[in-house]
Amino acid sequence: MNKENILEVKGVHKRFHSKGVTVKAVTDVSFDVKPGETIGIVGESGCGKTTLGRCIVRAYDASEGEVFYRTREGEEVDFLQVDKKKMKEIRKEIQMIFQDPYSSLDPRMTVLDIIKEPLKANYPKMPKAEMDQRAKDMAEKVGLNPMYLMRYPHAFSGGQRQRIGIARALVVEPQIIVCDEAVSALDVSIQAQVINLLRDLQKELNLTYLFISHDLSVVEHISDKVGVMYLGKMVEFAPTEDMFAKPMHPYTEALLSAVPVADPKYQMERIPLKGEIPNPANPPSGCYFHERCQYCTEKCVTEAPELKEMPDGRLCACHRAEELSLRGFSYEE
Repeated sequence: MNKENILEVKGVHKRFHSKGVTVKAVTDVSFDVKPGETIGIVGESGCGKTTLGRCIVRAYDASEGEVFYRTREGEEVDFLQVDKKKMKEIRKEIQMIFQDPYSSLDPRMTVLDIIKEPLKANYPKMPKAEMDQRAKDMAEKVGLNPMYLMRYPHAFSGGQRQRIGIARALVVEPQIIVCDEAVSALDVSIQAQVINLLRDLQKELNLTYLFISHDLSVVEHISDKVGVMYLGKMVEFAPTEDMFAKPMHPYTEALLSAVPVADPKYQMERIPLKGEIPNPANPPSGCYFHERCQYCTEKCVTEAPELKEMPDGRLCACHRAEELSLRGFSYEE
């Protein structure tokens, strides 16, 4: 494991089996994360980005692969292979914020008990008064009024509930947070507030984020690097600025052409993708994207491209990556 990295995802696969059918939700995904970075993971619904996030936090057991993690003490461990005792020790260091602020909170628990729950699981001998105080302090840090913590989740708005979810994830002082569509269920003005809160907390608490989203404008605002997924595979991984200025994969180009801009004078030429996303239980031959790609060649149909390093250091899985000149996204007010 590279000393500069806090997390290294290597060759992660996740397959689901049901009634004799195997669905390849995630296929051979690899990338590295440095401390304090925000890595955006984007793609259409069903591309496997949430499944990848859940494999990384071990909410799902990956079918294959390794997730090397550097603990707070500097120890290097494969998070997917550790035993239950070791898992309990380091579980608090990798937390998750879930997509739906309505269904991810227990309606029968007070907000104070919801925020305290990770403390009870990880520090069972901690005095109740200390747990209460830590939960109140964290609630205040994320912008919740500590006076309202004895209320139940139904009394709060969507944005406030997501703040409760953030406080619950942060109360055990993790190093890494996997944000699974953390703002997609909120309206735009509240999205901006929550994103700014996440950025402020990242600086204050020295957090590392894995930010899963389908909203490229949000990802551009918060991420240092972006990984693009298609049908369970990572097709491009690059610094955010480079990817938005000059994508190297045709799928990334199509995604960027669909970013909405709230300006009636601005006209972006959309790149419509023909057909539907293929069935992950029966993926196409060669490059998974070839059936929808306007730059497809015979080689793309028969031979699957590897995710390999380009001359500028970014990763891309496309046979024609170095010869194509693709259109990026640029908008200035």
